[in-house]
Amino acid sequence: MATNTFLYALSAAILLLSLTSVSNACPPSDWAALLAFKAALHEPYLGIFNSWKGTDCCHNWYGVSCDPETRRVADINLRGESEDPIFQKARRTGYMTGSISPAVCQLTRLSSLTIADWKGISGSIPSCIAYLPFLRILDLIGNQLTGEIPADIGQLSRLTVLNVADNQLSGTIPRSLTNLSSLMHLDIRGNKISGTLPRNFGKLRMLSRALLSKNKLNGPIPNSVSYIYRLSDLDLSLNQLSGPIPASLGKMAVLATLNLDGNQISGPIPPTLISSSISILNLSRNAIEGYIPDAFGSRSYFTVLDLSYNKLRGRIPKTISSATFIGHLDVSHNHLCGPIPAGSPFDHLEASSFVNNDCLCGKPLRAC
Repeated sequence: MATNTFLYALSAAILLLSLTSVSNACPPSDWAALLAFKAALHEPYLGIFNSWKGTDCCHNWYGVSCDPETRRVADINLRGESEDPIFQKARRTGYMTGSISPAVCQLTRLSSLTIADWKGISGSIPSCIAYLPFLRILDLIGNQLTGEIPADIGQLSRLTVLNVADNQLSGTIPRSLTNLSSLMHLDIRGNKISGTLPRNFGKLRMLSRALLSKNKLNGPIPNSVSYIYRLSDLDLSLNQLSGPIPASLGKMAVLATLNLDGNQISGPIPPTLISSSISILNLSRNAIEGYIPDAFGSRSYFTVLDLSYNKLRGRIPKTISSATFIGHLDVSHNHLCGPIPAGSPFDHLEASSFVNNDCLCGKPLRAC
């Protein structure tokens, strides 16, 4: 009798454990979506998908994390360049081909989707990604993705990071993108995106980094950019932007890096840029005219001030010596004239910072 009671208790305990295990597993719908996602990708060297076995995708599936309460898939984090032991053991970076399956959109509780630096993943960004209501991070940098940024990307009200840099995306910046009211980090560098910057770009009030270099963007820099009071890094270099530099950019409280080099920008340098909080200012290789503003003072602190390859004329202003710091200065390839001011910061600069002007003279060039 005692034996039967023990066996009954043991079988009940085993049943309870198995039911608990099943209830802790990820839902079959998430499991099926991940397997469909995996089926569209080919990773030949590292074997990162070897761990995607069994029915519980929340347990030891490489790069997959689940919400501890709901057991729904919350994060996919697959990086082709990582310090993870799987990379160190293989002594190589990752390489993956295939495409991003729309099946990923069936993971309706997804909070972050990172498929970064695999170099060979092609195809388009599934448009249904714009309807993942809990998505906070979308990081697809360093692949071969083509097509356009999904038109409805602005539906992602919780999105804080949008990184699609170093792909082959084309088309224009979607109109809806400025509805991303939580966006802090925007990186679309190194694509083939054309058209103009949205006039209402300044709606992105939470943005701290806007990196849009190496595209085919044209037209003016919108004045509304200056409304983004948290913006610290603005990189619009190597595009086809034209028109003047908005003076309001120099009045932004935390803007520290402004890269506008390699465009078709014209007009004068706004004096506000010289007396601003900007520490890296690169305006080189444009069509900027007029004089270097005589507006340097104690607020002027530049680790980089590059004005080379423009159409600047006149003298280098004497107030430049009153700047708190200037590390790298380059005014070469302009139409400047007159003596180079003596003392700091000029005493540590080489001739290459001043060459190919009309009639500059003094150290480190020829004597006046």
